[in-house]
Amino acid sequence: MSGTIGRRDVARGAGLAALSRLGALIEVISQPAFTWMFGIATYGIYTVLWAVVNIVENIIDLSMTQALQRIVPREDERGAHAAVRFALLVSVVPATVIAIAVTLFAVPLSGFLQTAAGDRATLPLGIALFAWALPLWTFIEVATSAARARRAFGPEIRLRIFWEQVARLAFAVLLFAVGFQSLGLLVAHLLSLTLTALLAVRLLGRYYDLSLLLSVRASPELRRELLITGFALLPTNIARRLFIDLPPVILNLVLPGAKGATAAGLFGIARKIATIPLIVRQAFQYVLAPLASAQAAVDRAGIAPLYAFSTRLSVAVVVPLSTLLILTGRDILSAFAPGTMAGLPLLVILVLGRAMETIVGPATPVIEMIGHRLLPLVNTVAGFAAWAAFGYWLIPSHGATGMAIAVSIGTVLIAWMASIELRISDGLSAFDRGTWRALAAAGLAAGLLVALAFIVPRPAPLRATLLLIAFFPALWIGLRAGLNGEDRRALGPVARRLRLVRG
Repeated sequence: MSGTIGRRDVARGAGLAALSRLGALIEVISQPAFTWMFGIATYGIYTVLWAVVNIVENIIDLSMTQALQRIVPREDERGAHAAVRFALLVSVVPATVIAIAVTLFAVPLSGFLQTAAGDRATLPLGIALFAWALPLWTFIEVATSAARARRAFGPEIRLRIFWEQVARLAFAVLLFAVGFQSLGLLVAHLLSLTLTALLAVRLLGRYYDLSLLLSVRASPELRRELLITGFALLPTNIARRLFIDLPPVILNLVLPGAKGATAAGLFGIARKIATIPLIVRQAFQYVLAPLASAQAAVDRAGIAPLYAFSTRLSVAVVVPLSTLLILTGRDILSAFAPGTMAGLPLLVILVLGRAMETIVGPATPVIEMIGHRLLPLVNTVAGFAAWAAFGYWLIPSHGATGMAIAVSIGTVLIAWMASIELRISDGLSAFDRGTWRALAAAGLAAGLLVALAFIVPRPAPLRATLLLIAFFPALWIGLRAGLNGEDRRALGPVARRLRLVRG
């Protein structure tokens, strides 16, 4: 790579990556449909099984998804293809072996899960079928990360929104219409993953030579570098996944019968809504990982303006967005099946946690990509310890709400430790004068939304509608007042269309 990477590269990539992550918004729309069609308890079992798949996938992929971000930009064409092939082999093959084992032992495994009486008979078959989501999802994750390693951030849009998420909803509606009950949601998910995996093969063909991928061999040095990098990042990735997916699993295991399945479903719903602010963080995480690696190879000092810009933009967007979700949380949950309103405290706590995690910018992926292999492990251990300690203290007396508090404390601690470490090790500050300006402007935008919520009388749907409409001018105020001229110009045509800049 020649030259340095500028804010325009970050903004363009983050915009495309954010669009690719809008599948989370599709899920917010599809989740109410799933609960009405299949019930909260069945949705809870689906949440638990999908959580287990995600946890296992994050273990067996050996962090190849992120190792590729660091290594592919530095390799020639043959080396890049060899790295991708090796990453696919060491992740997808074990995933397939595990899927076979789970299929064979589905009956005894089903005894560990708590479910409603009506779902008990079909649970073994559901586990046997859903086990094959593991190799499919592993392949999709590694294949799309290989495309991102080429700094191609947009192609995930079709895969993760139109095919994975929309197809899942379409399959679920079709299966429910023909009479599928507890198995319908699991089969719909599996079908959508199968379709997405087929399209991921085509995606690989756009950025790599498929014939070369099938034949090239990685050198011992390249294999060693991939494995060392992956293993160094693995504890962080596992902990990050556990923070997201282990809580509903624990709730299902400790609470009996339908109560355990319902608690898992409520936590899954609240967690998914709270994921919306995380779209911003994930967008910059996806973009800053390969860009920081490439920039570090040219001029390590060039990472500072990219990191600062990412942090300012994250603050300007996330603070008003999180405020909107908290203010309209009751209205969002009212769209779900009866009984979902019990998840409101969880939603508020998890949204606040995601906001606190996001406003320090993409510190975690930056520190992972620029050579600090030990620090992510230190952060992970600290965050996990905090989660375990607060969970042990709060869960017995506060149940799922205590779990939400403990998870939020752990995730926020990891992000903020990474931010402090970047300040000490590389002089990268999340909170400079520009960030405080962005935070003040975002606070003003959030304050306007809160004031409107108190001024506008009920009924609640009217207030929620007005808040949603008011969010966009409030966000514009946060961007216009919170970002300097150079930041706004880096947003390119979007800034001109929104009149954030002149001309």
